[in-house]
Amino acid sequence: MKTFQKEIVLTAKERGFHLITSEIIKDFSEIATINIGLLHVFIKHTSASLTINENADATVRADFESHINVMVPENQPYYKHNYEGSDDMPAHIKASLMGSSVQIPITNGNLNLGTWQGIYLCEHRNFANGRRLVLTAFGN
Repeated sequence: MKTFQKEIVLTAKERGFHLITSEIIKDFSEIATINIGLLHVFIKHTSASLTINENADATVRADFESHINVMVPENQPYYKHNYEGSDDMPAHIKASLMGSSVQIPITNGNLNLGTWQGIYLCEHRNFANGRRLVLTAFGN
């Protein structure tokens, strides 16, 4: 069994939902050496998250951002944690709702995603630096 692990820093992105599949593949070429295995992607932040969804139509990502902002609005009087601005606590809640990791099968050296699937960085802060991901791939 082969095992690879690498930490990468994504380019800084504005608030919203962003496809990052190509960045992961570009920065983690070891995936190509695995016939059957798994890629685990973990984000090392509490105010951004990861998910897998539509990779073709950008309006899906815009709708995700609109909907999650309705679900978890800013400037609520009951938020106590707002040291870094009005998006601070909502970003933590959104990150917990969306999740901090995804797993994707690797088949014949490629991520075995569905035709319309891509990996999203869900950036919940108005001003964030590049986000750190830990990529772990293993298999035969």
